[in-house]
Amino acid sequence: MPKVRRKHNIPASNLNLEEKLVHINRVSKVVKGGRRFGFNAIVVVGNREGVVGHGLGKANEVSDAIQKGFENAKKNLIKIPITKSGSIHHDVLGKAGAGQVVLRPASKGTGVIAGGAVKSLLDVCGIENILSKSVGSSNPHNMVKAAFEALKQLTDPLEVAQRRGVSVKKVFEG
Repeated sequence: MPKVRRKHNIPASNLNLEEKLVHINRVSKVVKGGRRFGFNAIVVVGNREGVVGHGLGKANEVSDAIQKGFENAKKNLIKIPITKSGSIHHDVLGKAGAGQVVLRPASKGTGVIAGGAVKSLLDVCGIENILSKSVGSSNPHNMVKAAFEALKQLTDPLEVAQRRGVSVKKVFEG
């Protein structure tokens, strides 16, 4: 049986990517003369057609951290399958650290039912109807990573049918 490899790490060159800032965190380090402040920024990018990526930028200035985050996000883009109704094909569970995110398909008109960090990721991805539940840690770092891991696990029924050597109808009905 031939193994079908999903395309990851898509080049960002000719994509019209939308950038969204998820969270900025100020961190401090105590040194001899006082405190040194630094910033880290969690950002997501996507083209609203199934291509999405996330990144983390760290710097001494907020604007530099955001810029580094966007550059990092553009380096790890993935393409995910989306249904005609703007949802996903099946349930998935993504884990990162102590955080877990469950993504479930929803019918047309439901909207994006998700909290802060996960909603930003799903918005730039182009998903319009989805249910999500965050379990465990609500840390934005873990939520974005867990949602991204869940999106990576999504498979297209056509790919599954080709891999198994059966029709798409047989994939759904068994």
